[in-house]
Amino acid sequence: MFDPAHLVLYVPVLPLLGAVLAVLFGAVNDLRRYAHLPVIVAAALSCACAIAVIARLAQDPTPIAFPKLTSAGDAIHWFAIQYEKSKMVVDFSLSADSLAGVMLLVITFVGFWIVVFSVGYMHGSPGYARYFATVSLFLASMCLIVLADNFLVMFAGWEGVGVCSYLLVGYWHHKPSAADAARKAFLVTRLGDVGLILGIFLLWSMTGREGFTYERIFAFAPYLPDVYPTLFPLACLLIVCGAVGKSAQIPLYVWLPDAMEGPTPVSALIHAATMVTAGVYLLARCTLLFVHIPAVQLTVAVIGASTALVAAFVALTQHDLKRVLAYSTVSQIGFMFLAVGCAGAALPAVAVTAAIFHLFTHAFFKAVLFLSSGSVMHAMHDVIDMREFGGLKKVLPITHWTFLAGALALAGIPVFSGFWSKDMVLESAFEAGGATRYGTVYMILFAMALATALMTAFYTFRAYFRTFHGELRMPEGADPHEPPVMIVPLIVLGIGAVVVGLVAEPLTHWFSGFLTKSPVIAIASGGATPKHDLNWPLILASTVAALIGAGLAWYVYVRKPGTAEKVAATVPVLYDLSRNKLYVDEIYNLLLVQPATLVAGICRLFESIVDDLVRLVATIPRFLADVIRWLQNGLVQFYALVMLICVALFIALFVLL
Repeated sequence: MFDPAHLVLYVPVLPLLGAVLAVLFGAVNDLRRYAHLPVIVAAALSCACAIAVIARLAQDPTPIAFPKLTSAGDAIHWFAIQYEKSKMVVDFSLSADSLAGVMLLVITFVGFWIVVFSVGYMHGSPGYARYFATVSLFLASMCLIVLADNFLVMFAGWEGVGVCSYLLVGYWHHKPSAADAARKAFLVTRLGDVGLILGIFLLWSMTGREGFTYERIFAFAPYLPDVYPTLFPLACLLIVCGAVGKSAQIPLYVWLPDAMEGPTPVSALIHAATMVTAGVYLLARCTLLFVHIPAVQLTVAVIGASTALVAAFVALTQHDLKRVLAYSTVSQIGFMFLAVGCAGAALPAVAVTAAIFHLFTHAFFKAVLFLSSGSVMHAMHDVIDMREFGGLKKVLPITHWTFLAGALALAGIPVFSGFWSKDMVLESAFEAGGATRYGTVYMILFAMALATALMTAFYTFRAYFRTFHGELRMPEGADPHEPPVMIVPLIVLGIGAVVVGLVAEPLTHWFSGFLTKSPVIAIASGGATPKHDLNWPLILASTVAALIGAGLAWYVYVRKPGTAEKVAATVPVLYDLSRNKLYVDEIYNLLLVQPATLVAGICRLFESIVDDLVRLVATIPRFLADVIRWLQNGLVQFYALVMLICVALFIALFVLL
């Protein structure tokens, strides 16, 4: 029962079982309103199993495998493919190390509280059982990604997450905007997924075509750059492509802001702890590949820093509270990409730990921010435009405090959670800047990250001050209330946003000590562990940037209202670029969508012409048949008369000629 190997299996299986039970509850009218119960229980038990797995790994860092590696002949064969004279067998195998343990804790713990919040938020919604079943299946798929011991099992979970996100983003499918957002998310992320599966099979081909397990492929990594100097970097870039699509990075980030059309708990689930962090996890898991290709690592860092800066710039002027948080997510994931991309120039243990630590703290403070915005939306009669309300701290006091806790952490204000993880990312970039190779580029990326930190503090507190300060303003039909079932998750996650970073790192160094026991990080770092010395000049610089950003937001929106409009009038070009999201959607539409539509139209015309030609060819025999059909009337007398006439004509022609 308590075998660690079985616990590893229970983590994804329990949410899967919860999804099945939610569907069954939904099929019975009297049970439909209780469809959340099996999902809550499954999420809680899955979280308990994840904690038990972490406890075991804390005592013994040896990865926990299912089926057990020591057992003989107990492999679970998923499928087999016969090709040429060989046979490819793919096993269903799971494995949990320290890296997987951290991810499981984030997914199951934060996911559990999001499910609890959903009970109040989704109460009375049509498709209630469908929602909870999909959420539970989503959690199972995320756990499968993390626990997979080979690339193909991981890809199965990867695609499961994609399908579930499509269903959740398009939950309000009767709304054209929601249906369009779901299709956009599905299609854009599929572009990255194509690259990922190509990269997987390319790695499989280069490593002997005998298996897809991480252990086997990573064992070949040191030799692949010399044997395949072109194909190996290409395979790594294709893996990055998959991560870019799922984690909404440049150029495939456009799906994520539109995904706000889904229910707010879905936004918290997708944008806080789970789907968008899958790409970061994949890059961290594949560190043993990337450290051998510094140019690929630099590419990851450039993508991350550029995305962080661009998304923060766009977030400065958005009026939709959820969209501000969405662009914030894109930006913060960019920070994580930047950290992972520094692993080739900095110590991998420092860089990867920084990325996963920021992922860890981000899950708490971004989840509480999204759920707080959901509480606002729930009370404001589904209105989320910050121009329509204000001064809500007077009527939503608990939501106000939990949002403030998340805002302080996101802005990187000492000593909140985001402050510690953001500084670890900046430290990784700064350390990479001291490397002899690409050092100048990494220093530029460090400067971009520092500028992003300032903008992050500004747009975060811009949203906070506009929502909760000033005179009380509410839209028509607003009903300000805070149901207990929604407040408890806010409080728990708000406390996490305040203390989890401080407790996990500077006070105990538990996080870095636990994470670096992962074989991936330990091998990539040569057994070296991160140093725990605080870089005070760097801390001072990031703190000053955060305080300047927050102070500017206070001055513009509290001390001197109306300043924002004056600044916008002073720099209209920059304001329009930010407000209109750099016109990226319009550019993509012009360069990609319209040409594709034109080609589709030409193909449709060609298809129509071909269809008409085929119909014409089919008409000719019918016409000829109609011409001679009168001869085949079934009357024997008619046939005799025709024969007689033909014989007479033949004789006449013979005589005359």
